[in-house]
Amino acid sequence: MAELATTFLTRLRETLPRHADPDRAAAMAKYMRDQFPFLGIPSTPLAALQREVATGLPRPESADAAEIALGCWSFDEREYQYVACGYLRKYATVLDEDFIGIARELIVVKPWWDTVDALAAHVVGPLVSAYPSLESVLDQWARGSQMWLTRTAILHQLRYQGETDADRLFRYCAAQAGHPDFFIRKAIGWALREYAKTDPDAVRKFVAATELSGLSRREALKNL
Repeated sequence: MAELATTFLTRLRETLPRHADPDRAAAMAKYMRDQFPFLGIPSTPLAALQREVATGLPRPESADAAEIALGCWSFDEREYQYVACGYLRKYATVLDEDFIGIARELIVVKPWWDTVDALAAHVVGPLVSAYPSLESVLDQWARGSQMWLTRTAILHQLRYQGETDADRLFRYCAAQAGHPDFFIRKAIGWALREYAKTDPDAVRKFVAATELSGLSRREALKNL
């Protein structure tokens, strides 16, 4: 492991447990349906601790970011995965095209909406924007059987606003319109609602012409 990743992860493992709150940890785990153990560190203090850990360390290269993220994913408590998501968001511009493979691993290992949504909007979205050749990868995810990859594909343009590829967005949503899972139906509605801020007429037209679930439809039209 490179020196940067080793230093960051060592500091992280030394720092976070000192701020653990068992009572809060139990509540946080319950909120996440006991999918993961927690240390009990809320998001704002966690962000401050992450900055403390990173103090004095150089800007990473893509390989460094990959090692740090995978290292965080190897730790049990969920806060470590949140640190990884925050780190990747901060340094999204250094990630190279091959990082999509790392992103895929982070999405399918220990998956839940909290990390998947952060990776979709703030890691995969910027990657695809920087490397349009990755659109073919997202096409595969959108029609594949791995639910969290499908959700990522639907949500990856959340921050694109006027740069949104509307045809791609609508195609992904239409392809999964009949999906039975709550997380896909919710993602469809969320993605459409976000794009409606840019082109409400296009979203209204799509919703009218597409057989969506009630949840997706309500979410898509919530602000229209």
